[in-house]
Amino acid sequence: MARLVQFTDEEGARNVGLVAGEGGSLRVLDEVESVYELALGAARSGRRLADLAGELATGAEADYGRIAEEGRLLPPLDHPDPAHCLVTGTGLTHLGSAESRNAMHAKLDAADLSDSMKIFKWGVEGGKPEASTIGVQPEWFYKGDGSIVVPPGGALGFPGFALDGGEEAEVVGLYIVGDDGTPLRVGFALGNEYSDHVTEKQNYLYLAHSKLRACSFGPELLLGDLPGDIQGNVRVLREGREIWSAGFASGEANMSHSLGNLEHHHFKYRRFRRPGDVHCHFFGTATLSFSAGVTAEPGDVFEIEASPFGRPLRNPLGKREEVTLVSVQPL
Repeated sequence: MARLVQFTDEEGARNVGLVAGEGGSLRVLDEVESVYELALGAARSGRRLADLAGELATGAEADYGRIAEEGRLLPPLDHPDPAHCLVTGTGLTHLGSAESRNAMHAKLDAADLSDSMKIFKWGVEGGKPEASTIGVQPEWFYKGDGSIVVPPGGALGFPGFALDGGEEAEVVGLYIVGDDGTPLRVGFALGNEYSDHVTEKQNYLYLAHSKLRACSFGPELLLGDLPGDIQGNVRVLREGREIWSAGFASGEANMSHSLGNLEHHHFKYRRFRRPGDVHCHFFGTATLSFSAGVTAEPGDVFEIEASPFGRPLRNPLGKREEVTLVSVQPL
């Protein structure tokens, strides 16, 4: 399947590249400077995005490895105005390993379920409806607008008020809204949803606070259908040494909700179907270093990879910022 990358050249100009061969080089696309422009062009001409990208790949090549090393990668989809890019997600959507599934089902049979377990159970029972029907709605959360998206290789901000800064290895659905208000799926990317798990653990009503953080996804945009069974790996590196790693699974075979059901319950809100807007939606995970007792520290590097998505996503955790009192001035 075709994969696209956004990057800047040595002069700072934006480019779109089609991943070539084994992924060592990029074929630069002519006539477009962004995937946003490319996707709107495909929608308006009634053509498949992958076909249009292939036709515009001029044969000129760029060194993918050098671009990554020099920090010139961009998120694989963005909006010219970050305020018109909405970053959101759904949780309690993944089933986990066979062992954890068995334990989970035992918990689901219990009479006294927490609110989180109730939502998970509803998803297991009604998250994959038959065609042309609507299933149960998932947990949903807001992360921010396009200004919170950190490019691949960039540092994830660590607010001074945060109690934790941990990775969440997920698949991200990337969308634009067409001129007539129809949501259009551009493709998928690996993502680090990056949340404050200690804050969330204090009380589930703090979930909204814990999600208002930076995030990253990419570097590659996978075009076409999402594979049903995605097997990847996530690890945390400290001073170049691996301190934790684990496999993670995604795709509908490993989820309690179908992709179509998650998409419906996001775009059912009319305000999310504003023509021209970009939506970046995280689909959830069942694998966290925090659950294994790992506390991330500034300088740690999160690395997420899965074969359908090409080059791994890597982001360091930035330095903890100072806490300052925000005062509101009366007019």
